[in-house]
Amino acid sequence: MKRTRLITALDTQNIDQAREWARALDGHTDAIKLGMEFTYACGLPAVAEIARDRSLFLDLKLHDIPNTVAKGLTSLAPLGASLLTVHASGGSAMLQAARAAIDEAYPETRRPCLLAVTVLTSLDQQGLHEIGIDATPREQVVRLGRMAIAAGADGLVCSAEEIAPLRDALGDKPVLVVPGIRPAGASADDQKRIMTPAQAAQAGADWIVVGRPITRAHNPAQAAAAIQDELRDA
Repeated sequence: MKRTRLITALDTQNIDQAREWARALDGHTDAIKLGMEFTYACGLPAVAEIARDRSLFLDLKLHDIPNTVAKGLTSLAPLGASLLTVHASGGSAMLQAARAAIDEAYPETRRPCLLAVTVLTSLDQQGLHEIGIDATPREQVVRLGRMAIAAGADGLVCSAEEIAPLRDALGDKPVLVVPGIRPAGASADDQKRIMTPAQAAQAGADWIVVGRPITRAHNPAQAAAAIQDELRDA
């Protein structure tokens, strides 16, 4: 049985803080996530520094016209990320351009996993309605997921609540990366559709993403290790 792996989100604008977290978590997390907050504040050279000798989930959620997304992904190639994100709502042409850019710009043995973000975990039914989508979050995730995989994405970013319907619709092959994970008793913060690490693992997540419950802990390494234990027990 495959093991659900842990990505720790290093969400900070401070490179010294990111360095401290990354060093503390070496050996306790399977990958680190750097996203918009860190990248925009500190720049790509800082991303390269923190990611050196570590597995990197670079979560920039590219969403633009196909050519712009393709060029953006080409520009990110030197960083050596293991996972990259684009928004599924950019459409099949954008996703096909992203696939082509990765296949052309990255060595075959080091191509990142191209992930399409479906519906943000901060959105619920009301949030979707506000942007003109009458489908439920589950319906929208499955719709976008089918389109993204058909267009060449390797996997999807979804909430834990959508793991089962995506597996039913798409099978076991697509990589499912699941944010919005909160250990039992942790604050939900701004997340709406959440599960515990064990619940997500049992549902079939390939990766879970945990940020504040680890980085805000008194001992981040200990908090990450506890989540790893929970994933193994699941």
